[in-house]
Amino acid sequence: MTINLGKGGKVSNKHPIISVVGSSGAGTSTVKHTFDQIFRREGIKAVSIEGDAFHRFDRAEMKAELQRRYDEGDRTFSHFSFEANELAELEKVFASYGATGTGRTRHYVHDDAEAERYGVSPGRFTEWEAFEEDSDILLYEGLHGALRTQAIRIADHADLKIGVVPVINLEWIQKIHRDKASRGYTTEAVTDVILRRMHAYVHCICPQFSETDINFQRVPVVDTSNPFIARWIPTAGESLVVVRFKSPRGIDFPYLTQMISGSWMSRANSIVVPGDKLDLAMQLILTPMILRLVDQSKRLKGPTS
Repeated sequence: MTINLGKGGKVSNKHPIISVVGSSGAGTSTVKHTFDQIFRREGIKAVSIEGDAFHRFDRAEMKAELQRRYDEGDRTFSHFSFEANELAELEKVFASYGATGTGRTRHYVHDDAEAERYGVSPGRFTEWEAFEEDSDILLYEGLHGALRTQAIRIADHADLKIGVVPVINLEWIQKIHRDKASRGYTTEAVTDVILRRMHAYVHCICPQFSETDINFQRVPVVDTSNPFIARWIPTAGESLVVVRFKSPRGIDFPYLTQMISGSWMSRANSIVVPGDKLDLAMQLILTPMILRLVDQSKRLKGPTS
């Protein structure tokens, strides 16, 4: 299957970058897991960065900043907001890796398990560290990896941009259940966060999904009318996934619909797959794209001594 990466893809890059973009609760970590599987199977050495590493404030600082803005009448500030993140630094890392295969990152420590792993208290950042040398590809997962504004052009540096965009009610259900289970929040507390983030979700997050090369949008086929009282997250078997290609040229849709049982084309640039076939669909779609990027990178680098 010949794959076209679209107008945004820098198909001449010696050091390719893949960017997985989605909001909190969207399921980007599931997509990252699929990428990790492909990297292991194909013997590709990847380095990863998380969007959380580029937050401007640690947990205590963010709490203070939220209170300051709240006192000033700002009810819309959140981690989704541009000014809550070091976006210029993130763009610099993308540019550095694309040009030289080097860069740096850090980790935002979310909980006690990560604190034990990194030796830093929850809610704090680790120190900045350089990427491992001689990697084949950079994988980003976070909120702003396909951002394109007048000042910040992160999208320009990514070779393959993937959007993970469940329908909004499902995204809220996933976030509510995750934050209650892993962070001890109440439904009311998570609802407050959702409301505060809505302005930035519309203005900062949604526009990026017009920049992505492929969007995976999970759609439940059970009632999610009131996400704030949903007792369970709809299962994969209770969902469909719409896969939209920015440029369908080169995509072998007959092959995909033959290989993915129960799938069909809904538009000239879209295929619908059963939710429990998402991993298979991603493997079939993304593996040739990744191999193309890595093979092209190796040809451009030339023979090594």
